[in-house]
Amino acid sequence: MASLARLFQNLAIKPLVNDVRVIAISSISTESLARVMNKPKPGTGKAYRRIVHYPEQYTVEPLKVTNLAGRDPETGRLVAKGIGGGIKHKYHWIKWVRDGPLEGPPQVEKVIDVIHDGCRTAKVALVAVGDELKYIIATENMKAGDLIKTSRFIPRIPVRANEGDAYPLGALQVGTQINCVEKYPGQACHLIHSAGTYGTILRKFGELVVVQLPSKQEFAFKQTCMATVGRVSNIYHNKTPIGSAQKNRELGNRPRSGLWHRKDGRHGRKIRKLPPMRVVAPPSDPAPEPITFTLKL
Repeated sequence: MASLARLFQNLAIKPLVNDVRVIAISSISTESLARVMNKPKPGTGKAYRRIVHYPEQYTVEPLKVTNLAGRDPETGRLVAKGIGGGIKHKYHWIKWVRDGPLEGPPQVEKVIDVIHDGCRTAKVALVAVGDELKYIIATENMKAGDLIKTSRFIPRIPVRANEGDAYPLGALQVGTQINCVEKYPGQACHLIHSAGTYGTILRKFGELVVVQLPSKQEFAFKQTCMATVGRVSNIYHNKTPIGSAQKNRELGNRPRSGLWHRKDGRHGRKIRKLPPMRVVAPPSDPAPEPITFTLKL
């Protein structure tokens, strides 16, 4: 113990040289601060393809469209060079909110017709409920005369939903294919709209439901978020070739400048010098075996 006491007496605590309280803080330039503070918000981009003239109230009448051909509607300057021409299509206003009763039996709706919409990749279904008509995104096997159900009630046992039915995520079974998912309860269904796409319910925990999107990313939504059962219609959209240059113009795609050529031209194959000749050395001779001598004494 005496040796330990002498050891502690000899120790001396030195003050910290690099104290964080006395480190000089470098000033932040105004330019770097402006780059951080004035970042553009996501989701405010423009497609510069068309302007849809929406009326004040919802209607199933086809809406008029103004094609922009890749130009800014305010300045008239060409912004997107790849857009231009094309057939002008009427726009069918989709009612994105599938609303139903909070308790009791589900609301039954009848599909009047399934039509093709030139302004989107998926087909559109005209649905009637009571004295109301509305457009929804059609599922893969939906046809005229089908009866679909809509409900916001979450039962204790998951329901066995048919294709086209709309239920909360908490009311559906694990492994169900869905589309038109609400990101937040009560908002418009703005996830999984493209032709042939679908999401899959993977698991549930607590008040959340994990859904795998078409991009294979997994997101957890509240169990009260509405979703439509099934796969979006027009499943062969991404596998059908355009077929001709004229069809591509009808779709509204403007051809490129013409300077690009595969074999020659501006972006063609590059004629490069051959790499220098490489001399391959012959294999080396095997090492001679060592000769050992013994001497008997």
